[in-house]
Parts: sequence; C-alpha cells; structure tokens
Amino acid sequence: MRDADVPVLLYGPPGTGKTSLVEAAFPDLLTVAGDGDTTVGDLIGEYTQDDAGAYVFQYGPLVTAMTEGRALLIDDATLISPKVLAALYPAMDGRRQIQVKAHKGETIKAEPGFYVVAGHNPGVHGAVLTEALASRFSVQIQIGTDYDLALALRIDARVVRVARHLAQQVELGELGWAPQLRELLSYQKTEAVLGTKAALANLVGIAPVEDRDAVADAVTKAVGIKKIAPLTLGKQLPASAARQPPGSTGSAHRGRPR
Repeated sequence: MRDADVPVLLYGPPGTGKTSLVEAAFPDLLTVAGDGDTTVGDLIGEYTQDDAGAYVFQYGPLVTAMTEGRALLIDDATLISPKVLAALYPAMDGRRQIQVKAHKGETIKAEPGFYVVAGHNPGVHGAVLTEALASRFSVQIQIGTDYDLALALRIDARVVRVARHLAQQVELGELGWAPQLRELLSYQKTEAVLGTKAALANLVGIAPVEDRDAVADAVTKAVGIKKIAPLTLGKQLPASAARQPPGSTGSAHRGRPR
C-alpha cells in the first residue's frame, strides 16, 4: 500500500495491536496521538520559545514526514476535530502539499515515501468517522485480536479460550466487552507476579461493570474455580499487628502488595 501510495485506515477495538502493527511495518514511522485536544499546530507545527527567549517555528510531525519521506500514523484519528484533520487532507490528495499559514504561508511538498496511516477505535466515546475522513482512505482494514498469536506468546490457553468465547458473544450483540491482546498480555504479566487466581480476578475486575458477571462466569467455567471476584483490598490490619518489628512472621506481613 505504501509503494502504491494508498492510505490505509485500521479500525477495531482498543488493544488489538493496530499501533504495534504499524510500528512493526515502518521503522521510519512518526506518530500523532490523536485526542479531542489535538490542534493544527500539533500536526503542522507552531512557534515555541528557545533557550535564548526567542520564538522559533518548530515543525510538526506532518511536515517532518512530508519533507523526509517518512510514514505517518494518525493514531485515534477519529477523536481529532474534523477542522484539524482538514489540514492533513491536501497532503494526501493529488496536490501532495500543504501551506503552513503560521509560518509565512510556506508551501511544503511531500517527498517520495511520504505515507499516511490512521487508526480508529469505533467503540470509543467521541470517536466519529466522518465522511471526509473515510473518503481519504481507499483501504479500510478491520483489526481484531490474533488469538493464535496469543497462544504462540504462551498466554494461558484457558484464558485465550475465554477471550475467544467472549469475543463471539460481542459479535452476536450479547456482550459489550471481551479481552483483547493487550489485556491478555497484561494477564500474563500479572500472573507471573501474583499467581493465576489473582490474575484471573484482575481480568474480571477490568471488565466493564455491566459485563463483569458474564466475564466472571466464563472464567470460572474455563478454569474450574467455583467463585472469582475482582481484586479488592483486604481487611485493615490491627494496630498491634502493624507495630510488629521487622523480620516478624506475624500476620501484619501477609497479603501486602509486593
């Protein structure tokens, strides 16, 4: 797609690996982390004060990618204001150039190799895929969690089965959330530190409240645990136990986070 200059929009739930995919594909990548506060200056550049107190124009990632012929990822593009994104469009069409109005009306032309990829999380609050944005991306690819990859990364096969099952329920509209690759990797790290039961409890706890019971039910059935609940703090230690000297084997040291 880059060789043919065909912009690509990657869309899917957060945590499926969209950003990691693009980072792996393009070693020369520059990234704009989009949100509702992203400005035109964040894309093109703006005046900043140097150490001497003088104001100099600092080019943004869009200009850098254009002049150096690099790939540019607009992450969470649909959280950015359409008025801000409009500054990007001239660089993506046949003109392949932009005008930097804030810097003497300078014209920036894209060098060979300049390429734009965008990420979109449809389920995130405030994410709006406008017609103007969608029309700029000839290819739009849905990205989901690669469960075979999760197994290859040696994540507990039982937990991967749970994630697959929950994802099927999400597709059927029976559930609103399922663990994605990011959550599965987090599970693996948590299990290594706190053990399987605590990691499973944490997996249940990070699910949205409205889906938590369904997730807990799926986990208990898969791993054979009678009951599992989100991680919570234990009871407050008695003052006498808390005053035990270092090295004591009393209850004051049990259950403390490490």
